[in-house]
Amino acid sequence: MRSFLLNFLIFLSLTVSLQGCETLNNSKPDEFANLDAKGLHQKAKAAMDAENYQKAIKLYETLEARYPFGDYAAQTQLNIAFAYYKNDDPETAIASADRFIKIHPRHPNVDYAYYLKGLINFNRSIGFLERFLPTDSSQRNPTNVKEAYANFELLTRRFPNSKYTPDAKQRMIALRNNLAMYEVHVARFYLKRKAYIAAANRGSYVIKEFQRTPAVPHALRVMEQAYTKMGLHVLAADAKRVYQQNYADGLPETEFKETTFIHRVWSFFGFDQ
Repeated sequence: MRSFLLNFLIFLSLTVSLQGCETLNNSKPDEFANLDAKGLHQKAKAAMDAENYQKAIKLYETLEARYPFGDYAAQTQLNIAFAYYKNDDPETAIASADRFIKIHPRHPNVDYAYYLKGLINFNRSIGFLERFLPTDSSQRNPTNVKEAYANFELLTRRFPNSKYTPDAKQRMIALRNNLAMYEVHVARFYLKRKAYIAAANRGSYVIKEFQRTPAVPHALRVMEQAYTKMGLHVLAADAKRVYQQNYADGLPETEFKETTFIHRVWSFFGFDQ
């Protein structure tokens, strides 16, 4: 009986081994096996130019795995981050950019890694639907907006002479306006729910922290309404006076709209919510 069991186990192990060998023999050969570092780099660049980002990622990762200390190593890591960004994988793109910054803190192109992080979060703050339909991004969760602003702020502070700094500063203006208007949305939310103290405090916060943004006049109007509801007529009059002195011609270009994305969609299809 023992002899039978032993022979059976030997037979079983040989069968598994043969199946494994057959699987290895049938595996797809490495299509990049004959390419050296330069060849991999050229093919990866061609894939990027053709906007075939998945192929570019595969090529760059192969290049990095085979030649981790080669001439193309640093640039490859940066290109991988960009390829992931273009391939709609923001988390991996940011992780790749962070890795580049950690490994190459003094690299001549490290400023681009900081800029890329800001760009990724900037686009994440826009959202998918806003690329195709007119929505108000200031009504969305500002987490990515704050991240993008912090990324660009760090870039402009550490690399004031970077070629990416002018663009980063322009984006920071838009992001700051967005953050300010988000606070106004919150203040209006409190106002609707008769939380007048919270509404007035939010409006005051906008005045103090986001001066010279389009949100300021809206914040003043919220403060005036909140103070009036609380019976604080002196404070309400002060808010109204400041508004009239600085915004005699009315609110800035785009009137504040309380409508959300879903309201616009319903209106578009002729429904009244």
